[in-house]
Amino acid sequence: MLYWLSELSDGGDLFNLFRYITFRAGAAFFTALIFGFIFGRPLINALRRRYAKGQPIRADGPAHHIATKAGTPTMGGLLILAALTLSTLLWARLDNGFVWIVLGVTVAFGLIGLADDWAKVSRQTTAGLSGKLRLALGFVIAAVASISASALHPDDLTLQLAVPVFKDVLINLGYVFIPFAMIVIVGSANAVNLTDGLDGLAIMPVMIAAATLGVIAYAVGRVDFTEYLDVHYVPGTGELLVFCAGLIGGGLGFLWYNAPPAAVFMGDTGSLALGGALGAIAVATKHEIVLAIVGGLFVAEAMSVIIQVLYFKRTGKRVFLMAPIHHHFEKKGWAEPQVVIRFWIISLILALIGLATLKLR
Repeated sequence: MLYWLSELSDGGDLFNLFRYITFRAGAAFFTALIFGFIFGRPLINALRRRYAKGQPIRADGPAHHIATKAGTPTMGGLLILAALTLSTLLWARLDNGFVWIVLGVTVAFGLIGLADDWAKVSRQTTAGLSGKLRLALGFVIAAVASISASALHPDDLTLQLAVPVFKDVLINLGYVFIPFAMIVIVGSANAVNLTDGLDGLAIMPVMIAAATLGVIAYAVGRVDFTEYLDVHYVPGTGELLVFCAGLIGGGLGFLWYNAPPAAVFMGDTGSLALGGALGAIAVATKHEIVLAIVGGLFVAEAMSVIIQVLYFKRTGKRVFLMAPIHHHFEKKGWAEPQVVIRFWIISLILALIGLATLKLR
């Protein structure tokens, strides 16, 4: 919204700063961060008053969870969503289609998560919306986003799958690309949702992934960078750096209250929204495969659940002590902060590997 102030510039003055994506990204970060600090505590107090019993805790989970986490309010993802939406609308160019696609996916998945959280706390059960309904709604949103993103891609990249490292390789998926992109977005949303099981576990890897994808979006949205790095140029994606900066600012504001012992959980409101956002950015920037590297922690969490369910159905036995895999390590005796911080370290390593694909040829 504030980008229009650049039109008041005659060059070299204060208003000229509004032309620069990096300046507006920094402004979006601090806008979201300050918003989170200011409105975090009032939101938590409101959630405590409205839903005094907090989020229901799984009875089959680690025993200490019932004692330490019972009564903690959920739906804290509203704080991230509000901060992210405000900062994006203020500082991003609103004539950019990719911004609206990613923001739309984020808000839409957030609304699905909000309905799911509301169902859980109002009924005081760990079962919210049916899984089929959540998936159906998610795929509808992802279909609209995938088709819209494909319409904005350059002709030589439309419906193509880019392969990292092998920069000249493009796999023509044709219209199969649409369901593929839908799976990327919905899979990302649900993988982050499965990861959100311990205080601070999901939000930091999400911010690390967002920072990585923000750098990638900025790079592939500039002709000079794409020529130097020999990657595919996707005009307009550079503006997604502003969105990513707002996500990181809002995420840090939320983490202030989500740090152990958490005063609030993000709930499905936050995890589905943030996961959907990462998937949408990857589709927009043609870095779907790189997302699987950068978000490798989320992939591992989701795969642990899939393996556990399939193996148990076939043999009646379990591969892990409990799934998702972070609970497996808790059951093995790791303290919650150990699991969280070690998973953060893994996320950072994977992000660096993902960034390296920009330069590797």
